Amino acid sequence: MPEITRRRTGEILRTLFDMLLTSEDGMRARDAVSATEQRMTLSEYEKGEYPSGGQRFDKILRFATVDLVKAGWLLKENGRWSITPEGRLAFEMLTDPADFYREAVRLYHQWKAGQPGPVSDEDEEAPQETPGKIATVTFEEAQDQARADIETYLATINPYEFQKIVAALLRAMGYYVSWTSPKGKDGGIDIVAANDLLATHGPRIKVQVKRQSGTQVNAEGLRAFMALLNDGDVGMFVSLGGFSRDAENEARKQEKRRVTLVDMNLLMKLWTENYDKLDDEAHRLLPLQRIYFLAPQS
Repeated sequence: MPEITRRRTGEILRTLFDMLLTSEDGMRARDAVSATEQRMTLSEYEKGEYPSGGQRFDKILRFATVDLVKAGWLLKENGRWSITPEGRLAFEMLTDPADFYREAVRLYHQWKAGQPGPVSDEDEEAPQETPGKIATVTFEEAQDQARADIETYLATINPYEFQKIVAALLRAMGYYVSWTSPKGKDGGIDIVAANDLLATHGPRIKVQVKRQSGTQVNAEGLRAFMALLNDGDVGMFVSLGGFSRDAENEARKQEKRRVTLVDMNLLMKLWTENYDKLDDEAHRLLPLQRIYFLAPQS
């Protein structure tokens, strides 16, 4: 008998889904794993460690989510896990844990059949640590750890250093930064930039920067910023903690006040895309190192 049966795997996955269904924007991967563990009574085997390191429960859950992703039930994006409409339907229809996981495995094999390479026809009783799944989980864990380290670093540096990082990014993207806020009250504007040195072409870009990682900017905070934009200005709001759903809707419906919301995901995307154009000071402010992994099959 395997230590982890299909039914037990289904129980773990349904506990994960039950929790994610209450989270409108999904959860960070590591938070989702931890919260699932806290909601369950683990066996001694699940509490144990692999000889190579790492708790078994963490790996069991992560391996099983590969099936859910390929089944189209779970979305993993920018280090966050969320349930798809198809996953919600499956959760409601397949209430037996064993049936829930069995169908996910079937859909995984259906996906696998369309990929190059050998196809397994095993009727899996427990999540299998195949080379493909191992590569996927290893890649995801590396991404999660890297993202967490960068976010922790940005959340703990001096706020004015974070402001310098945003200004450096704008310069690397080809904009001219004409003003950055000195220490003290800034009136809601931290950076002013333009398309050219004299600001004669295109709109001025007014930027507000919020470094707090655990606090989302809501619609009220966004409106306060937009009130500082004049006709022809473009707003850029950078928030390490992201934006609430109502703030995103507020930005989306604007017709006269143009504003771009930059969260942690977009900031890192822009930073890495323009990394070779950043100056030495910018590299010192946020030093990154490229590391190459064998990419899992998508």
